[in-house]
Amino acid sequence: MKVEQIYTGCLAEAAYYIESNGEAVIIDPLRETEPYIKKAEENGAKIKYVLETHFHADFVSGHLDLARKTGAEIVYGPNAAPEYDIHRAEDGEELKVGNVTIVVLHTPGHTMESTTYLLRDENGKDHCIFTGDTLFIGDVGRPDLAIKTDLTREDLAGHLFDSLRNKIMPLADDVIVYPGHGAGSACGKNLSKETFATLGNQKEFNYALRADMTKEEFVKEVTEGLTPPPQYFPRNAVMNKTGYDSFEQVMSKGSVPLDVDMFDAMAEHEGALVLDTRHQDKFVQAHIPGSIFIGVDGSFAPWVGALITDLDQPIIFIADEGREEEVVMRLSRVGYDNSLGYLKGGVEAWKAAGKEVDSLESITADEFAQRMKAGDLHVVDVRKPGEFQLEHVEDAESKPLDYINQQMDQWNDDDTKYVHCAGGYRSVIAASILKSRGIHDIVDIKGGYGAIKNTDIKVTDYVCPSEL
Repeated sequence: MKVEQIYTGCLAEAAYYIESNGEAVIIDPLRETEPYIKKAEENGAKIKYVLETHFHADFVSGHLDLARKTGAEIVYGPNAAPEYDIHRAEDGEELKVGNVTIVVLHTPGHTMESTTYLLRDENGKDHCIFTGDTLFIGDVGRPDLAIKTDLTREDLAGHLFDSLRNKIMPLADDVIVYPGHGAGSACGKNLSKETFATLGNQKEFNYALRADMTKEEFVKEVTEGLTPPPQYFPRNAVMNKTGYDSFEQVMSKGSVPLDVDMFDAMAEHEGALVLDTRHQDKFVQAHIPGSIFIGVDGSFAPWVGALITDLDQPIIFIADEGREEEVVMRLSRVGYDNSLGYLKGGVEAWKAAGKEVDSLESITADEFAQRMKAGDLHVVDVRKPGEFQLEHVEDAESKPLDYINQQMDQWNDDDTKYVHCAGGYRSVIAASILKSRGIHDIVDIKGGYGAIKNTDIKVTDYVCPSEL
């Protein structure tokens, strides 16, 4: 028996490869299917099932392409009703894979079709559970992401309480918990950076599995403090339920080299959004006017999903040479299937053609400290609210990047705004969006709060997270 977690850091997402005696199963695959197919071929195994724990909201699953290419059967748990052929498993049903058994445990709560898969080894011993977004390490799935349901988030939280108590907590403490996500995912409130643990460990340390917790306490704790989910979540869930274009089609359409004139024409006359995916330092130095920066080396796909409000938006992009297909692939992971090509030769070709370029003023934390001493500055912190509450520059204003589209009118004043985040990535995203909307009095603080706190700039006292 082989069990392998395939973790993708930028999405904080875990897919799984299970193999026994020449048969394999993939759980919650990403959009690009070749890595799973190659892994099975290298091990001399045939992929028998593609197991989906639920209709994912934070990424587009590769289940349809994988089933089409391998002949594997797509399996969902009870209540799932997608618009394509599946095997809808019953609660308690056993799926045979080589010499091992996978038991279907219906665990509604995160969504009503949510299902946990229990793996029993060759000797019939419970080995591990693949919990999807039902149970994370340190947390549980948020109960407000289900699509088209009359149930409230409190109703769903109540179902989740019952699922955890009746289906998961009775299992042995040595059973390994393999969740669908780790820290950084918006599918829960406070996920651990650990990506697996024993169930006994979670019974001891996960607040949601506290033995003496009442259902009312659980519902209150799980629903309290939920921030609005990223705007692309509902559309991704619908794509996973109804279907989507093949990955190969999306890659072919998006990986087209465009010369300067064609690129310019598509931006000017066809409404294509210009996305710059290079490192922020390169964007700061020179970029195409009106372009949006979201660097491929950061949390690229989640920020695209949070900030580009239309999944059908035509996108043309700038990328470092050799990374063009990577950009298209990572856009497709979150349902942005309408990329139309990239600028051949990049910004250097744009400049060589005599086209206008723009830049962003970006200063070091030390220079920022000097300017602070010379007079009051309008400091804007674009980190998340929780980061701001822990510690921030005195008198700084909190305007989280997550909500910049909804709060654009709050930026439209005559002050020069000194913008920072934690390390310098998000602040350049914010600055690029502001500049694209005609707000140019922006100064980026290079290195963000991580650099600022090493200067003599006054900051608030640190607040322990447990006190928030």
